[in-house]
Amino acid sequence: MEKLEIKGRAKINLSLDVLKRREDGYHEVKMIMQQIDLYDEISLKIIKNGIILNSNCEYIPNHEGNIAYKAAQLMIHHFGIKQGIEIYIHKNIPVAAGLAGGSTDAAAVMIGMNELFNLKATKKELMDLGVNLGADVPFCILGGAALAEGIGEKLTSIQGFQEWIVLCKPNISVSTASVYGNLNVEQIIDHPKTEVMIEALKNKDIKILSENLCNVLEPVTESMHPIIKDIKKKMLEYQALGSIMSGSGPTVFGIYKDYNKAKSAYENLSKIYNQVYIVKTYNE
Repeated sequence: MEKLEIKGRAKINLSLDVLKRREDGYHEVKMIMQQIDLYDEISLKIIKNGIILNSNCEYIPNHEGNIAYKAAQLMIHHFGIKQGIEIYIHKNIPVAAGLAGGSTDAAAVMIGMNELFNLKATKKELMDLGVNLGADVPFCILGGAALAEGIGEKLTSIQGFQEWIVLCKPNISVSTASVYGNLNVEQIIDHPKTEVMIEALKNKDIKILSENLCNVLEPVTESMHPIIKDIKKKMLEYQALGSIMSGSGPTVFGIYKDYNKAKSAYENLSKIYNQVYIVKTYNE
């Protein structure tokens, strides 16, 4: 096999808690992540040598500045691969959106190269390697739903859920570094009830889950971009069971049990914003 096509799925944060800032500059987090069926399409092809990366998206670099390119470099170096790889990324996930779009491309490259070159690395080995690229990469390799701790690399698979998700990304970019830089951990008032949420997932109680969505980064990003509060308000007006910002933003999502309500929300939001999506959650 010399060619392979693979999907790199986005994630949403059902909860995001920051416990402390570590001495190395990273933040200790505790969060629940869920994959969704919004995905980039990654094509891989074995070539004689080197790395070639192209994309349909002009906003992403085609060199070492791209995390998917770095993933290929890491795989070649770590496993002593003698050939090269050509990567084509068809972007569907919005860029810099808090949905792990870059991390999931890197994860897809690692999973795909493992298969293409018959490396026989386990998922755990790829996850341990992937953390060198970014904190979200191990989750994107694992998939489904998980509790993430540490800097996001300590993962415990948990029960996911199956519902409609409407996502809306306003036409702004948010720097994760600036959001964390403006976060004062001591001043966080509302922390997520993580255990309550995990129990709700276990019991398939979407109402309790939706009522407890919580992201401690949301007030920070909202203070810089009030539009996030507006989108959340609209999601709830359009009868979402719950709505929250994902990651460091700026994407806001709502959970819908009823497809018609989700479709109506999608159509109404699409009249105002360019990047609106309606998808299902994804569990392997």
